[in-house]
Amino acid sequence: MTRRPGLSLTSPQSSVNDGNGNAIQNEILLGLSQAEGQGLFSKLELVRLKVPHLLHETGDALKSLYFVNSGMISILSVFPDGKSVEVGLVGKEGIIGVPLLVGFRTAATRAMSQIDATAFRVDGETLMALLPRLPSLQRRLQQYSQIFTMEIGHVAACNRLHEVDERLARWLLMCADRVQSNELPLTQEFLAQMLGTRRSSVTVAAGILQKAGMIAYNRGDVKIIDRRKLEQAACECYGLMQRQVTRWREDSE
Repeated sequence: MTRRPGLSLTSPQSSVNDGNGNAIQNEILLGLSQAEGQGLFSKLELVRLKVPHLLHETGDALKSLYFVNSGMISILSVFPDGKSVEVGLVGKEGIIGVPLLVGFRTAATRAMSQIDATAFRVDGETLMALLPRLPSLQRRLQQYSQIFTMEIGHVAACNRLHEVDERLARWLLMCADRVQSNELPLTQEFLAQMLGTRRSSVTVAAGILQKAGMIAYNRGDVKIIDRRKLEQAACECYGLMQRQVTRWREDSE
């Protein structure tokens, strides 16, 4: 699958590893100069995050920052009654642990792997001590934080204003962009939780998209068949987010 434009402010290199033979795919890390990479990579630890690995719960102390290297992490807002709804998705374009960048040490959300993932973990205090000597990394982390905040705002509005089938189309596109695959291992129960709606509503929405030839769904696997049609079926939030990041990428060049 071709990488969709507008998801990153980096210019990824290829064939970069952390010094231990682990290929680096995180776009923030790939955008670093060789000098900055050498200053950071030795502090990174590759971790594997099988579904449904919990990185942090709401209220947990944040001790590490994760550069997502593959797969996908879901960010959820959790309410006192135990209900939750997804407010953000993070793939290899981003990080987990944004509050640490501004001195906050407590998680306001839940973060869990949604598709089997890997990430490079770095101790929060170690990273903050390094950042003054790594200006490019500091800038890229700040840029990503702004992108992520913008996306959270759009997703929150989307969950309130748009129909389930439009939201499902938008969400599948965002997932596919992050894992760079048209095949997504997702159950209807999980989709319902992510979209903050009933499972029966997801069944109807998925049926609409499948009947129109946009997706195929079978036993916990969703396959995007016609991406162009799926983009047309999605609410305007997807296009708005894509265009905004494209504008910011142009601003930063």
